[in-house]
Amino acid sequence: MPHIIPIKDLKNTAEISELCHVAEEPIYITKNGYGDMVIMSVEVYETTMKRLNMYRELELSERQIESGKTKDSKQSLGKLREKYEI
Repeated sequence: MPHIIPIKDLKNTAEISELCHVAEEPIYITKNGYGDMVIMSVEVYETTMKRLNMYRELELSERQIESGKTKDSKQSLGKLREKYEI
């Protein structure tokens, strides 16, 4: 369940920091009852960015497959072995 706190609670920085690390998910900040900001720990942010990048790479790969921009793996490995004499 998401954590939602009012903006006035941001005065308690130590408590908010602890909550960010314990919750291991974004914390939603409201202002006048409406969503205003989202905060999270650095660890959660980095994990989220890695996951987003992975999804982007998968989408790019799927588009390349759909458009026929693929190569035969045996031929590609053979060329690399030949090039680097391994």
